[in-house]
Amino acid sequence: MTAPRPPFRADHVGSLLRPAYLTEAREQLAAGTIDAAAFDAVADRAVKEIIQLQEDVGLLGITDGEARRDTWHMDYIYQIGGITKRDSDMKVRFHNEGGDIEWTPAKLAVVDRLNLPSTIFADAFTFLKENVRRGTPKLTIPSPSMVHYRGGREAVSAEVYPDLSAFYADLSAVYAREIAGLGELGCTYLQLDDTSLAYLNDPAQRAMIAAQGEDADTQHETYIRIINDAVKDRPAGMTITTHLCRGNFRSSWVASGSYDHVADALFNTLDVDGYFLEFDDERSGGFEPLRLLPKGNKRVVLGLVTTKHGELEDPDTIKRRIEAAAKFAPMEQLCLSAQCGFSSTKEGNDITPDQQRAKLEVIVAIAMDMWGEL
Repeated sequence: MTAPRPPFRADHVGSLLRPAYLTEAREQLAAGTIDAAAFDAVADRAVKEIIQLQEDVGLLGITDGEARRDTWHMDYIYQIGGITKRDSDMKVRFHNEGGDIEWTPAKLAVVDRLNLPSTIFADAFTFLKENVRRGTPKLTIPSPSMVHYRGGREAVSAEVYPDLSAFYADLSAVYAREIAGLGELGCTYLQLDDTSLAYLNDPAQRAMIAAQGEDADTQHETYIRIINDAVKDRPAGMTITTHLCRGNFRSSWVASGSYDHVADALFNTLDVDGYFLEFDDERSGGFEPLRLLPKGNKRVVLGLVTTKHGELEDPDTIKRRIEAAAKFAPMEQLCLSAQCGFSSTKEGNDITPDQQRAKLEVIVAIAMDMWGEL
């Protein structure tokens, strides 16, 4: 019998709720009442518990829950050489069933040639790998497109990069070196988290890109070229997936729209092994774009279990939805996961630890029923 390969039949996106004591320690660190070493010790404890949770419910892809980060992306991006943090007055409007909330995201500026001083999250991954007893350690990092999407041309110094093609080339090179470095540490399961390729399905987001002076109709193709250049020399044996997200902050979202706009290039041009796709509600459209998935080894991980609220999905309903997706893509190329992370930022979604566990357990149980394997 061959060993399961990622993405697994039962998988999850990556982030998990931070324990309350870790949130308290983060606040103490910010206030200066504990130092970084003391915070790291608390984070180590939290990561061990998060690993235990995943192993206990039967998952095979094991992350550190992104517990050491404030956000899923900026903790990584700010460690790329040539990028600095800027104060931001930008307001991003997130939507939820009760109304709208605003979030002021961190802002970046590219002020020098991009470079990689050292492998980012090397210590975090090493700790994860050393503490996983069963399963495959999985690292999640933001996709290279996230360095450009939010700020666009305005965030990239015209003096440093008068031509954006040079910026894109350096960006791919930085990620290629990061991937090589992670491979040397023993990483065999890497996920590139990407909101841009999902946001660009939303006409309102394409209008924003057009207002920045970019070609909104082809921006996703540019990002795919950047990613492909970054992953083309990935280490042998490393599985690389991507997760498309329409926004995930305190159980709220930003964008809507089916995958139609990006699906052809996403499935037939992007050189990854799997796609974690949101399909938890009508915001993501139907399964029809899956017809463009090429036959072969690529897998689509159906995000049918929401992380936006705690109500547990009916297993039979999820099974029927998997069967509906299988009308457009082969069942052997499908998997199941939660729709997004449970805690893309330190605040987490409006869901309890017990509800989170129950959702992970039902994903595992359904996968065994549908595929007979994890």
